[in-house]
This record gives sequence, structure tokens and C-alpha cells, in this order.
Amino acid sequence: MTPEILNHLSRDSKLRSVIESTQVTFPETDGDVYARLIRAIIYQQLSGKAASTIYGRFIELFPDEYPDPGLLLSFDLPTLRSVGLSRQKSGYLQNVAEFFQQEGILEKDWSDMEDEAIIKYLTQIKGVGKWTVEMLLMFTLNRTDILPVDDLGIQQGMQLLFGFEAKGRELKEKMIELAEPWRPYRTFASLYLWRWKDGVV
Repeated sequence: MTPEILNHLSRDSKLRSVIESTQVTFPETDGDVYARLIRAIIYQQLSGKAASTIYGRFIELFPDEYPDPGLLLSFDLPTLRSVGLSRQKSGYLQNVAEFFQQEGILEKDWSDMEDEAIIKYLTQIKGVGKWTVEMLLMFTLNRTDILPVDDLGIQQGMQLLFGFEAKGRELKEKMIELAEPWRPYRTFASLYLWRWKDGVV
């Protein structure tokens, strides 16, 4: 993260206190949206350890340990269930594989698409929600201005930092309003909030 980004975010005095007291690492990414989406679905609603075990077994189904969509679509349900996947997740994974194969976007250059356009495009896939695509935008495509208002950690972090209580639509609108000064670097602010919240709650 550049000094320019830090200086911009530090103009918000409350966020500045978070930045000064929190260490954040920014993970490198290979930019592979398809593979990251497959991994994200497997990890949904599971503890890290359980998800890691299932993902490890799943990826071993593939000779080169890459979830080739054609091969994934060839697996029957018992094969996918045998590695610990639920019936529902097995279906979602094959939905993703079918979409990427039919659309011919395995090696797509996403740089010419706006954030909201990518969200709208990928949430067509049954089993892929807005939050999942936002995580892809942040951690796979390195988009700098994502504020995942549906994320519980960000919700709790912002309520704790700014000292307010709200729910539902009111909460999300308040979050967007308070984060407006962070544009165009809301992704970095979110990373700090996640880490800071984990340290104080």
C-alpha cells in the first residue's frame, strides 16, 4: 500500500487510529477468478480447518490439481460427495464450471469491466452471491474501492468504530455514508477494519 493511500485514509481521524494501531498484510493473488470462485464456494459456511480438508480432497480429484471445468462437469454426485461436499455445494461448483466453460471466460481479462458489472455478471450463477464476488474483486482482481456492506465483520467494525447501532437497510446506508471519504480506497479501509475488529472484540 502506497503512502498516498495511507495519507488519504488517515484524513478520517477515526480510521487513522485504526491504521496506527493495526498491522495488515496484503495477500498476493494469481488473478484466477474461476479457481478462486471454486475455492470460495467450498469454504462457504465452514470452519477454516474443515474447509481446508474438503478442498484438499476435492483438488486431488484433478490430475494437475487444477479444477478443470470439463472434468468437474464429468463427475457424478457420489464422486463429489465422497470428498465431503454437500449435494448443494456440488451443484454450485458444477454451475460455476458450466458458466465459465459456456461463456469461454477461463482466461478472461477482467480489467475492462467495472466492479458492479462483474458483480451483476457473476451473480447470474446459482450459488454465487454478491458477497462472494466482492471478495473476488478485493482479493483476486485487486480492486481498490470495494466496501462489502453485507460482511458481518465490516458491519461490526464500523459500528464499533463510529459508535452507532442500526440494522438492515439503515445499517448499510449508514456504512456507505460513513465510508464515502475513504473512496477510492475502501478495499484497504475494509482490510484494516477486519483486522482491527478481530483485535478488539
